[in-house]
Amino acid sequence: MSCGVATLTEKGFAAVGIDEILRAAGVPKGSFYYYFDSKEAFGSALIAAYGTYFARKLDRCFGDETRPPLARLATFVEEAKAGMARFNYRRGCLIGNLGQEMGALPESFRAQLGAVFDDWQARTAACLRAAQAQGEIPAGEDCDRLAKMFWIGWEGAVLRAKLERSAEPLDIFAQGFLSALRVQRPQTGEMQCSRES
Repeated sequence: MSCGVATLTEKGFAAVGIDEILRAAGVPKGSFYYYFDSKEAFGSALIAAYGTYFARKLDRCFGDETRPPLARLATFVEEAKAGMARFNYRRGCLIGNLGQEMGALPESFRAQLGAVFDDWQARTAACLRAAQAQGEIPAGEDCDRLAKMFWIGWEGAVLRAKLERSAEPLDIFAQGFLSALRVQRPQTGEMQCSRES
């Protein structure tokens, strides 16, 4: 599975044949067809496995109650940046990559990819609600909508990071998202006085 994820995150599903994946994994074709009926079945299994793997990563970052909730979100961003840098920005997010290819993929993938994003968004929304409960986010914000906004923007930033082979798009998006979320604190008396003078 890991060879499949590595190959597909670099090259895409439509552009890669089963033979290339099997060569990279050192697996005979007969063994592949023992486990999977088709490339579509293999792709479906990869989506499920990657979704679960990434959900665990989110749980680890978002469940760290020793840190404020928005710092947990920032930790996820830093880990993701390090992961992309480790492979020189050639790999991105398998789910995001497949979503971009959807026009050339089996239609059965559409609902499966959507369900993975929904799951990640729900985990992110729970972290944002914790931030809201601790006063990091204004009480009136819709955390489910913010979580969806995060993933829409994050996947675009990952795409741009691959294009530019740079962490800058990830930083720009994350800093902008987190800055927009934070409750604006009253300015100090000294700053208020300087503005009035």
